[in-house]
Amino acid sequence: MSNIKCIVVEDEPLAVKVLVDYISQVPFLELQATFKDALLATDYLREHNTDLIFLDIHLPKLKGMAFLKTLAHPPAVIITTAYHQYAVEGFNLNVTDYLLKPFGFERFLVAVNKVKTSQRVLHEPKENAEQKDYLFLNVQKKKVKILFADIVYVESQREYIRIVTTSKVFVSKMSTNEMEELLPSHLFKRIHRSFIVSVSKIESYTAEAVDVNGVSIPVGRGYRDVIENL
Repeated sequence: MSNIKCIVVEDEPLAVKVLVDYISQVPFLELQATFKDALLATDYLREHNTDLIFLDIHLPKLKGMAFLKTLAHPPAVIITTAYHQYAVEGFNLNVTDYLLKPFGFERFLVAVNKVKTSQRVLHEPKENAEQKDYLFLNVQKKKVKILFADIVYVESQREYIRIVTTSKVFVSKMSTNEMEELLPSHLFKRIHRSFIVSVSKIESYTAEAVDVNGVSIPVGRGYRDVIENL
């Protein structure tokens, strides 16, 4: 598997130095650039792709969470902040992890290993997912088998997801990004930061909403091209 390319968006020089040092100690991380504010990072991302953003929340000009909301298809994000009260909002935006300053190298490694695991799922087992007609998810300390054909839609709920099927609803502790990587792309489409729908269950749609099994689900502004290509 190729290296995980990353950028740092952080305005505190000491924090930048710590992150750069930590990144240099992890063989699979490749630092592309560091930015002292989100506007500079935005300009960079217009011309370059990255796999991971280390993002501070209290930034000058544009705050970290506001910056994250501007990204139509954000890469993996690890929040780095001294303020714990933003954790819920961060998980609601599907961030991979939330590092509370000051954090040590061991805690940093736990966070980046989550990204590595997600990348491995994205690049390796995808072909098998296309062939299988089911997946197993952790639900209340059990591995539960869920058929792709039964899934109606998936909804993000902070650090959990709701998997709504034709017969029941399952709740699992994982991100929408992780779930999207497990689902066959020809059967399921991400139409919103918080929603993935089964293409076969779509009854009707507009540029603003999709109807699946009698439920209206909003279409995110950055996902309208997905609807146009259905």
